[in-house]
Amino acid sequence: MSWNLNGIYFESCNCDAACPCVFLSDPTHGDCTVLVGWHIEDGRFENVNLSGLNVAMAAYAPGNMAKEKWQAALYVDDRATEEQAKGLATIFSGQAGGVPAALHNHIGTVLGAGPASIDVTIDGRRRAMTIGDVGSLALTTAEGQGGGPIHISGHPLAVAPGNPAQVGTSDHLRYTDHGFDVELSGSTAFTSPFQYQG
Repeated sequence: MSWNLNGIYFESCNCDAACPCVFLSDPTHGDCTVLVGWHIEDGRFENVNLSGLNVAMAAYAPGNMAKEKWQAALYVDDRATEEQAKGLATIFSGQAGGVPAALHNHIGTVLGAGPASIDVTIDGRRRAMTIGDVGSLALTTAEGQGGGPIHISGHPLAVAPGNPAQVGTSDHLRYTDHGFDVELSGSTAFTSPFQYQG
């Protein structure tokens, strides 16, 4: 299989900023619930064009994210054709190798996988996503010295290896699916470009 994806990724979890999980420490509240969104600016799976589509994942770890297996649910853009949806599911389930396969190694239980209406907005320092009626996330990146971004590079749980993760905080984070009921704000958030291939 030949494939590649480029775009913008972002995430927020229930940890206080900045999340200790990325330094392989325990989460600030004992467990971790995270929403991750990917907006594919340019991509393909073999000969199938994936540009412009979105993918989301909700994951839960009952403790240290590097030591505990996650429960996770995958949501694929319902605008995708059957071929596009198959390509996205193959990539983000880890079956096609690359970074998604490394992330999938942390998952112990797949709670579900299927289509959803995923809307993504990227506007300056703000990132926002809705996943149908089950989840939503909005974050604003933080300002560092001189008004510039704050970055974390090379952390072991990087969703987009090779790209410094820009630090932010959630304006809101909501997830109500698979028995979870999470609603909060002011928690940690990260965003960066991503480049995956296999």
